[in-house]
Amino acid sequence: MITTKVEHSANEFELARNKLMKDIVGEIVLSDVPERVIKKWRNIFKISQKDLANTLGITSSVVSDYESGRRKSPGIRVIRKYISSMLDLDERAGGNTIKSFIRTYHTPSLSNAIIDIKEFSTGINISDFCKLINAQPVAKKVQYTGMLYGYTIIDSLRAITELSFSELIKLYGITTQRVLIFTKVMTGRTPLVAIKLTNLHPALVVLHGLNAVDEIAVRIADVENIPLAVCRLAEVSEIVGCLKGID
Repeated sequence: MITTKVEHSANEFELARNKLMKDIVGEIVLSDVPERVIKKWRNIFKISQKDLANTLGITSSVVSDYESGRRKSPGIRVIRKYISSMLDLDERAGGNTIKSFIRTYHTPSLSNAIIDIKEFSTGINISDFCKLINAQPVAKKVQYTGMLYGYTIIDSLRAITELSFSELIKLYGITTQRVLIFTKVMTGRTPLVAIKLTNLHPALVVLHGLNAVDEIAVRIADVENIPLAVCRLAEVSEIVGCLKGID
């Protein structure tokens, strides 16, 4: 029996959806702060409380109560229904968020190019994150107002020499709504070109170890609408230390 490209794509989408469902439910159930995880994933899917409530057949205030902790965390059956509704809403809108996980699920194990990687149980504002690691915005036409749900600290030299194009996707961890911190950077052009080619845009890019950013790197950031900043901390270990306290 011959499987067409359309059928293969549909099967791959369904597998990604099912795995994502299990991963999110597991994260919520095992978390000490399930309300934060619930809110984090609704934000990742970019779904309003009202739209989610309508799909679930409940009021927006109930969704708000779950996310604030005012209402006791629901049982596993309700959580599954909650996440299933998020996935349904994303699929109806084209499934872009689910599709973004297809590539990350098929990438190899972590490389030595990754110094540190972490997912947050709750989000942190881009501007607050920049202040935390003493990073100065350099892109001129981009707003630094989004939320971050994880970070990856990358050894740029190793990434360039060791990672294939497809392996670069692994830098995004579980979600693209994260900050990619490139260390040992000479000009900043190569990381931005690589990001442009992957067609997966992080919520923030931070460059470390350079004095001045290449104009082409800044231009790419502006055109692709990617917040770009330069970290002025002296050592990579300082960056890691500053980020230890983020939950």
